Amino acid sequence: MRRRTLLGRAFLVGGVVLLPFWSVIAQPQVLARPVLIAALLTGSDAGVPRYLGSFRRGLKELGYTEGRDYVLEIRSAEGSATRLQDLARELVLLKPGLIFASSGAATFAARAVTAEIPIVSPFLGDGLNSGLIASQARPGGNVTGLLGPLDAGLIGKQLSLVREIIPDADKVGYIFNSRNPPSEGQRKNATTAAASLSIELSVIDVQSPDELGKAFMLLASAGVKAVFVAADPMFFKERRRMAEAAQAAALPTVFGFREHVEAGGLASYGIDLVESYRRAAKYVDKIVSGEKPGDIPAEFPTKFELVINLKTAKAIGITIPESFLVRADEVIE
Repeated sequence: MRRRTLLGRAFLVGGVVLLPFWSVIAQPQVLARPVLIAALLTGSDAGVPRYLGSFRRGLKELGYTEGRDYVLEIRSAEGSATRLQDLARELVLLKPGLIFASSGAATFAARAVTAEIPIVSPFLGDGLNSGLIASQARPGGNVTGLLGPLDAGLIGKQLSLVREIIPDADKVGYIFNSRNPPSEGQRKNATTAAASLSIELSVIDVQSPDELGKAFMLLASAGVKAVFVAADPMFFKERRRMAEAAQAAALPTVFGFREHVEAGGLASYGIDLVESYRRAAKYVDKIVSGEKPGDIPAEFPTKFELVINLKTAKAIGITIPESFLVRADEVIE
């Protein structure tokens, strides 16, 4: 018992109190304030009020005041995955206390240029299978945050929406962007989910906005009954153009984010990104307080929403079943 007691005590040497080395190691590395938070956004600055505004509200709820406790330095890739790494390097040179990466693609870019600076993301996507984190309970490395999710289970539910809206949809188009690192995992999950629903998936790789119109026309000529679109920064930025291309081809569309439906897409089922940005603030708080990102468990979002655009349904000449509308969290008319 005497040995255990000594381990917790300081030592007096020459009138100076010295803590044992194991006690010093145990002290959390609290970040000095104001903390420089480098925000790496896959989208445009237009999303700052809505999404980073929610992040700021989350920090305010935790007692943080901008300017006094933290400073945000923002870089936006405007939906271009190829710009992310250059912007990440630019932000790392500023020596921030941590990086706030808005998506899985942004997190990949940030992690590629730093293994030391903590990285927090409100949307890691399929972070486990993509290798961004080692496990949900112990992410390891310098990355943590909220997972997508983009697993076969959620994608299966999204594809099931197609069947409810278009009961005879035995052939469905799938648009993804192979330039986005997490996209391959999404494609595999979509293929698995489609097979379980006996849906033939017609896959098109779209790597630039100019290819969107042609992609929808090709899918229409291939006889697909609807189109399912992968989660992707470029598609998110070009959501209005996607909606217009889908309506021109008279194709129903299903997405993972409500923002696509607000822009004219037909239906979405997925997480509330605004809420995820707010929740990401608690990860920042823990890191500022001295916790290591690799020790902070990643979490799944808890809020999912189904959104339908009736104006779009009318424009492409389909009728949404009443039972489906009753279940929707929001119907845009």
